[in-house]
Amino acid sequence: MKNYTITVNGIAYDVTVEERTSAPAAPKALVKAAAAPAPAPKSVSAPKAADTEGAINITSPMPGKILAVKAAPGQSLKRGETIMVLEAMKMENDIVAPRDGNVISINAAAGDSVEAGTTLATLN
Repeated sequence: MKNYTITVNGIAYDVTVEERTSAPAAPKALVKAAAAPAPAPKSVSAPKAADTEGAINITSPMPGKILAVKAAPGQSLKRGETIMVLEAMKMENDIVAPRDGNVISINAAAGDSVEAGTTLATLN
């Protein structure tokens, strides 16, 4: 073990670090099972099994609140068109289509709070 003194914002902290000779194990947080997805709101259409083949999931890049949904299931979008608006850190962020396609589903509604990585919509 090695002892270090680290200063952060003018406050000194004594830290002890253990040395390992073997490769570190995978972090336990990455191994735990994912939580069951929340049920979709009734106003949102669920994707059909046949339509999801080759689908692109549009996920939230950060936690925030959905301010507006600009697209609807079945709508055709061009690359760069806005699907919805996400407010995060007091800024409005457009969630856009990464490529041309049709909207299969919208999985969030205006007013919903979402976490980073949450599927917001799917395109085919």
